[in-house]
Amino acid sequence: MSNGKGNGSRGNGSDLQQALSTVRRQLASLPARRRLDALIESRDARALVRSLPAEDLYFTIMEVGLADSTELVQLASPEQFRTFVDLGGWKKDRVDLHEVLTWLRAARGDASGDFLQKLRKVDTEVLELIVREFTLIHDLEENPDVHVEGVTLETPEGRYLVEFKGVEGPELAALRSILNDLIADNPFEAVRFLEATRWEVPGEMEEAAYRFRTARLEDLGFPSLEEAARLFSRVDTGPAPAPATVAALVASKGQPDYLQAAFAALDDVERENLEAELRYLANASLVAEVEDPGDLDAIRRVGEMVRDYLLLGLEHLTGGDPSRAAQVVRDTETRRVFQVGFSLTLALKFRADRLMKQPFAQVEGTPLLFPEEAAAVEALRRKRPRRALKVPGAEAVPFRSRRELAASEEVLARAEAQVALLGALLGGSKERAHQVLARFGVEPATLGVDRLFAASVALALLEGKVDPRPVPSARGDELGTMLFEGSPEAPRLRPEVAGRAVAVLEPVVPESARPELRRLVEATLARLLEELAPSFLQEGKMSPIASVLLPMESGKP
Repeated sequence: MSNGKGNGSRGNGSDLQQALSTVRRQLASLPARRRLDALIESRDARALVRSLPAEDLYFTIMEVGLADSTELVQLASPEQFRTFVDLGGWKKDRVDLHEVLTWLRAARGDASGDFLQKLRKVDTEVLELIVREFTLIHDLEENPDVHVEGVTLETPEGRYLVEFKGVEGPELAALRSILNDLIADNPFEAVRFLEATRWEVPGEMEEAAYRFRTARLEDLGFPSLEEAARLFSRVDTGPAPAPATVAALVASKGQPDYLQAAFAALDDVERENLEAELRYLANASLVAEVEDPGDLDAIRRVGEMVRDYLLLGLEHLTGGDPSRAAQVVRDTETRRVFQVGFSLTLALKFRADRLMKQPFAQVEGTPLLFPEEAAAVEALRRKRPRRALKVPGAEAVPFRSRRELAASEEVLARAEAQVALLGALLGGSKERAHQVLARFGVEPATLGVDRLFAASVALALLEGKVDPRPVPSARGDELGTMLFEGSPEAPRLRPEVAGRAVAVLEPVVPESARPELRRLVEATLARLLEELAPSFLQEGKMSPIASVLLPMESGKP
């Protein structure tokens, strides 16, 4: 980022620009409703509104609601109003004619001249599409006895009869007023407009309007899709700087806001430059995510994504020291900081992708992973990698710190070990794995990897060998006796039971996966203890609910 340092002198233009930047920051800090009130109640509201970027005004209108912001729309300049239509009147590459009509209704105030200027700034092709969609234009010279129904409007020279269709109520009144305004302002030009509307091809009109809109959005800072996609390029993140002592102290207090730390240490010109770069990043990300530039929910969602990647990049490049954030921003393009943050997550995605391409990563479409690890790998393999939460069914969330990246790395390492150890327990080949899984009589997805492993542990204890299959129902009580001791109120596992199971299973498992094998054996036995031991020690026999945790030979899988 350029630091904006010059020779120390500033002209009136620089002073005005800085004043406007200050006003923008002050307005942005207000809640939407108070921001709207501050704009329309200012001493010279019209001049203030027209001095601000159209996209800032648009976001205020969207936050408050268009119905409650008509005064702000009417204060806007014709150019600003056209931007409102560009942002709010389209759904991706299709114009939403009802939305455009709604914006036109909001723009009509007491000053008819202002409204007509705004109307003429809307692309002619968009206006033609509206008229063509919601009217039938009859040439009375061709058919003077045309039969019409409903509301009509005849041009002053008697050439055309406009029959309204598909609109009613406020929309009908708005469209009729628009045509009357065009005719009153320039009758000859209005007739030419109607003639062109009759014969233009709708698809070509919309395509032309879309090209004009795209060009204007690029001028506002929304790049082409090709350029925006390059923002999400992988870069060499390089090693993080050695963490200073302060970094360890900061980490113990919680996650700092590196972006806020950078802003706090920058001067006014530097902050202004950084704000402009952040707006570009947000706009480019919207385009890359194929979101509508005017969709407020998308803007918020993508804005949070941009911030998350910037925080990751800044944390990495500062070595976890917020006091270095401002210098990093001065020395490094903001785009590069963003790409470093994104690339840190992308490294995990590539590792997860490589894992799932291994021959034993999936059997019959089911990953050979326990639920927590399966959810983590699935989240990492998204287009924009995310972090899975431990809460079952919870939506994955973005990464916001290197600590979260490290935690996902640990889960990914466990997943790699699980693929290796479960593949070995299933016989080491896909053919053998299919034979083993066929014993359970259900699809692997129904069986579940955790129940498959529990059966392997149980058979290792009962038979002293690696032979995954449903536990014989006649040996359920024997298994309970081997596992549990104590009282129903204070059950415990028998000594060395975990060690015995590991001793049987470990020889077939790759050495690199053996620590994970031991962890899974202990976790599986702990779950059996919690769920089955009290009932077994009370009744002296295995509860029927054992089949929920352990596939039983004669019970439901």
